[in-house]
Amino acid sequence: MANAPVEKKVTAATVATYLGSTGLLAILAAAKDNAELVGFLPDGLAPFVLAVIPTAIAFVSGWAAKHSPRVHA
Repeated sequence: MANAPVEKKVTAATVATYLGSTGLLAILAAAKDNAELVGFLPDGLAPFVLAVIPTAIAFVSGWAAKHSPRVHA
């Protein structure tokens, strides 16, 4: 595998997931004294539900970003 450039879709999904995860963690850190933010979820289910947020961000940003055309040699 040659040093192929990273597709715009991958870059967009990576950046969006990082920003979304950072934002989610910042919100949770700010609300750590207020368990009502995720208190309605069962303890075993909360990590899986919270993981859906950055996953959805990655999916939507990757889907929306334009495809990088490949140059065939």
